[in-house]
Amino acid sequence: MVDTTILIDYFRKTDKSNSRLVSHFKQYKNLYISSVTEFEVINGATENHLQFWNGMLPRFTVLDFDSKAAREAANIVAQLKTKRKTIDKPDLFIAATAVVHELTLDTLNIKHFVDIDNLHLLTK
Repeated sequence: MVDTTILIDYFRKTDKSNSRLVSHFKQYKNLYISSVTEFEVINGATENHLQFWNGMLPRFTVLDFDSKAAREAANIVAQLKTKRKTIDKPDLFIAATAVVHELTLDTLNIKHFVDIDNLHLLTK
């Protein structure tokens, strides 16, 4: 599963062939994003950017932030409290979605997710 940062990195790169997203498309049959990631890229898009995202997003399987993910998010918050750590809500919801679907998450912001015990992060 890819985090919003991977999509934004691809969008911003002039040479898109050097992006991690292109590497993932070459390496994996299916790529996943959270519905929260979909919200984040659409929410920040201009009309021109929206055309790009409308063409790009159908290439992913979008996983909903559902009841299971909500409960996992609550578990993550409780676990982080024991470490005196916090996480922004969108990152929390993305992480919870990855955990409940047993997917490895790739992100350019490892520090946002590293303290979540049950989350598997892609390390390169």
